[in-house]
Amino acid sequence: MVVSVRDVALAASVSVGTVSNVLNHPDKVSPATVERVTAAIEKLGFVRNDAARQLRAGHSRSIGLVVLDVRNPFFTDIARGAEERAAEARMTVMLGNSDEKAERERAYIDLFEEQRIAGLLISPLADDLPRLRRLRDRGTTVVLVDREVADESFSSVSVDDVGGGYLAVQHLAAQGRRRIAFVGGPMGIRQVVDRLEGASRAANEAGVSLEVILTDSLSVLAGRAAGDALSARAPEDRPDAVFAANDLLAMGVLQALMMRSSIRVPDEIALIGYDDIDFAAAAVVPLSSIRQPAELIGYTAVDLMLREAGGKSDPERVVFQPELVVRESTARPA
Repeated sequence: MVVSVRDVALAASVSVGTVSNVLNHPDKVSPATVERVTAAIEKLGFVRNDAARQLRAGHSRSIGLVVLDVRNPFFTDIARGAEERAAEARMTVMLGNSDEKAERERAYIDLFEEQRIAGLLISPLADDLPRLRRLRDRGTTVVLVDREVADESFSSVSVDDVGGGYLAVQHLAAQGRRRIAFVGGPMGIRQVVDRLEGASRAANEAGVSLEVILTDSLSVLAGRAAGDALSARAPEDRPDAVFAANDLLAMGVLQALMMRSSIRVPDEIALIGYDDIDFAAAAVVPLSSIRQPAELIGYTAVDLMLREAGGKSDPERVVFQPELVVRESTARPA
């Protein structure tokens, strides 16, 4: 038998409204009454019907988060930061993985809207955001995560990826590397485009060459394929440094060069990644990387969503600066 609020009220000898206040606004009820109602809830095994409450309120206490690749520890850390801020507000985060696929992104947006989420945090695949604009126009606050767009009606939390790409290639050039390859893709992902833009700018300023090696994803397997292709070249045709668009790609390149071939990192090819995930420092050759404050990005995104949804601010943009982390994979050649 399903226990109702009315059953709890009868058992505690209070009104239904008092039970509702205990559940939602306990500060409005005397401690003795809260204790009596709580005892009745535990005795009867009452479980609140949160779906019904959401329908009455018009939205839930859940926040939707859609990321590009849940396998990437960078996005896992973003989710951890988002959960921390949501918990402070007594809310929860529902995670969706678009897997870099537009149709899955659309499906999660539709699902979360059906769930009447309080707000949506998303790392969108493309710059064209009509579905997100419609969601926002219907009253759901949308915050772009690890992205910003020209449309100032969206709040966003991002990192200066152009600056990060610049830092990576500037560092490689300073280490004496003259033939640098950028490994990344697909180019439909804005972060990849921005990191390549910064890398190209640094290469032009330093007078070094920059080859672009496109990948179909930002995964370890894609990095391994790129590394295998480099290994198959004659030594004189290989770059002397690689800048990978994220650390997963860099880990794949490292595996291909050192474990599937005999190319030494950094002696023959220096290697730098992006994101500074935990695995970077623990690689067989500790990996230099461009650090992003992933947990802080997630925490700040929820904070902006709460502020905007509560009418405390207009859409805001927060842009963090990346940080160069130097490890053994980019040591200067002997």
